[in-house]
Amino acid sequence: MRYKVLTVDDSKTVRIIVRKAFKGYDCEILEAANGVEGLAMAAKESPDLILLDVTMPVMDGVEMLTKIKSDPALKGIPVMMLTAEGGRDNVLKIAKIGVRDYLVKPFKEEVLIEKAGRIIDLKPLSETPTRIKSIFDPATILVVEDKPAIVLQIQEGLKHTPWKVQGVSHQGEAIDFCARTPPDLIIVSLSLPEDTAFTLFRLVRTNVKTKYTPVFALVVKTETVQQQQAQTLGFGAIITKPIDLSELETKIAKAMNLDMSQRYYAVEGDCMIMRLPENCSPGILAEAGNYMKPKFAAAVDAGINKVVIDIHQVRSLHMGVIKLLFQAMQTSRDLALQFALVANAQIITECKGFEDTRGWTFFDSLEEAKANVGKAPVQQLAAV
Repeated sequence: MRYKVLTVDDSKTVRIIVRKAFKGYDCEILEAANGVEGLAMAAKESPDLILLDVTMPVMDGVEMLTKIKSDPALKGIPVMMLTAEGGRDNVLKIAKIGVRDYLVKPFKEEVLIEKAGRIIDLKPLSETPTRIKSIFDPATILVVEDKPAIVLQIQEGLKHTPWKVQGVSHQGEAIDFCARTPPDLIIVSLSLPEDTAFTLFRLVRTNVKTKYTPVFALVVKTETVQQQQAQTLGFGAIITKPIDLSELETKIAKAMNLDMSQRYYAVEGDCMIMRLPENCSPGILAEAGNYMKPKFAAAVDAGINKVVIDIHQVRSLHMGVIKLLFQAMQTSRDLALQFALVANAQIITECKGFEDTRGWTFFDSLEEAKANVGKAPVQQLAAV
């Protein structure tokens, strides 16, 4: 939902500052130079918030506020008064008419946004809204945990990613960090003293800079009551200890709405490359399989007719991997794509031990496979 904010002020400079402050948020800014214009604009546009100056010609802010609150169609609109330092007491006196908040001039843009964010649900605009974020893009992850070993485990487990993992041990440090550099995702340990984790979650959600930041709860697997509390409060995901780092990485990427397909699929020259990682857990295999058909079809649409299926990083062969390879080869045939397989010596040896994979032909390197796609013997497929 796009909110409408009406700024009523005889100072053009103030109206420009207001417009600039809301520039990064999904808002429409309406302007009026006095109370008469403001009332007309409010009646016409029904704004979600009115920023109202106290001292103006023609009709001042107090009179306009009084008329707003006496009009059934307008009285529900929240109003924030703007006043000079000397008018602070006057604003407090008229607050009983119905002022949601007030701001003393001159004011900082971030203070205006913070106060407005308490009234309307401000949503930040992306600087590049048409670009899909990739799994390879940098991001900042804040871990709030008073056990350094856990923070180190997460840092080590995610060091292969472009994500920066920052650990803090106290609520105050977390709030300061978010104020300086709002993170892309926050992981909060529920084992922090008292109800620190839940208090911090509420503070994060009331701050306009972190209102939409994904927040995960980190908890011992057996602490089911805490898990239920976290889910009820609105934590985005529950991460249980001991931590499955592969699962954590996947949940982080999904929460940040990253394009995960680039983990497994890339166009290199005239070939589509499908890569499987070292650890092929059921979740990873399912994810790679979900992306397969649309990625292969997109390659065909782009004029590519070759696929190299690269499993040289895979540590051991199991039925899940075999099923995915059958799916990849069958999808390639359905789309008239030529394909070749790449594997390490161990996987090649293991394939000879399975009846259904014994006849498969592999190349030792990606370069060799690229050069020989379509020249290799036809792979024999069987039902798995």
